[in-house]
Amino acid sequence: MLLLLGGFLILMLLGVPVAIAMAASSLLYILVSGVTPDVTLAQRMIAGVESFPLLAVPFFILAGNLMNIAGVTGRIYKFAVALVGWMRGGLGHVNIIGSVIFSGMSGTAIADAAGLGTIEIKAMKDHGYSTEFSVGVTAASATLGPIIPPSLPFVIYGMMANVSIGALFLGGVIPGVVLTLFMMATVTYFAHKNKWGSDTPFSWPQLGSAGLEILIVLSFPMAIWLMVLAGLSVNMAVAIGLGTLLIIDWYFDFSAVMALMAPVILIGGMTLGWFTPTEAAVAAVIWSLFLGLVRYRTMTFQTVAKATFDTIETTASVLFIVTAASIFAWLLTVSQAAQMLSDWMLSITHNKWVFLALANVLILFVGCFIDTTAAITILVPILLPIVLKLGIDPIHFGLIMTLNLMIGLLHPPLGMVLFVLARVAKLSVERTTVAILPWLVPLMLALMAITYIPDLTLWLPKYMGLSK
Repeated sequence: MLLLLGGFLILMLLGVPVAIAMAASSLLYILVSGVTPDVTLAQRMIAGVESFPLLAVPFFILAGNLMNIAGVTGRIYKFAVALVGWMRGGLGHVNIIGSVIFSGMSGTAIADAAGLGTIEIKAMKDHGYSTEFSVGVTAASATLGPIIPPSLPFVIYGMMANVSIGALFLGGVIPGVVLTLFMMATVTYFAHKNKWGSDTPFSWPQLGSAGLEILIVLSFPMAIWLMVLAGLSVNMAVAIGLGTLLIIDWYFDFSAVMALMAPVILIGGMTLGWFTPTEAAVAAVIWSLFLGLVRYRTMTFQTVAKATFDTIETTASVLFIVTAASIFAWLLTVSQAAQMLSDWMLSITHNKWVFLALANVLILFVGCFIDTTAAITILVPILLPIVLKLGIDPIHFGLIMTLNLMIGLLHPPLGMVLFVLARVAKLSVERTTVAILPWLVPLMLALMAITYIPDLTLWLPKYMGLSK
């Protein structure tokens, strides 16, 4: 066990990429201990990605990339300005609302930071906001990406923990709202402290138009349900609903109503059992292509090709981490390291609330050093047996783990959102870190609420019949 963990930590300290560090330390342990033939390394790594739910990963990444080039990002920003730009500290609120909408399509914090972040930081600086505040609110709002469905970390966790990915997606909705409210309250605090005004004049027509878009989107699932009750097939009802929606949007040229439909189609389809998360991801890609090629006509062969190659590169990186983490996690189990760590934690406490506090500290620490995907793959085999033994719902724990790891993305030494925003804003990593520090307060408060009020996560999946 010491050879496995020690080798991994030494390689990490030497700056070796996390996937290579896990694979190399695993191979070293196998060769030295002789616990299993060395061919097991390849077999286990391949088995780590032989999972149907993992097919959702490249499609969700591709959908996010296509949404970026479809012109959706700018429309989301325009919609958010109309909705909340008139409030004090307006563009701070716009930043958060924009991330809420974009998270319903991208599924990753890094895509949110790199996609909307570029537009948001420039706009905020042009309106006189400090670079530090602009970067801080963008970093904090980017954590919403994997909490509000769809979410790539939920796909990985659901596969590892053998729980419903659809239930995890639904479980993220209310925590996402809680996070949004905490962040908007923080913007309001800074606005009053610095005596900021609004960034756009209040306009009933603009606000009414934005409210109408939300109403149209929310009425879509109700209209489908009523048509099915009236005797139409689901396919016919969806076709009529989307056709009507397209005609309305084409006539009024709404800012983001078509983009807002993406999470409705994905979450609604999975909740009603129409398709699996992988099929939902494929639907998201088709919807993205439709918006870019037909509705907005902003895509070209070159831009689609670039989005595809970017997706291949990102997917290869993610899945390589999954393969390396799978053999590493398996060896932790075989070497009894996972059992020893579990026994050690249970020797400290059998109280589930104390355990959750300790788990928060552990996951936060790990998230500062290890990639999100690798952390989930390593930690789930160690912590899930304790979670089940103490009677904690694994869906609830999945939200806790994901939010902890998202906060870890804002920290050195490995925080990818930190480095992306430092590059976008042309700030040093040190200044970017200081800019993010105040935003850890609402994030930690939201983490405590989600940890110790399980119904924030579990009520909606139970209500929809996806959880007991």
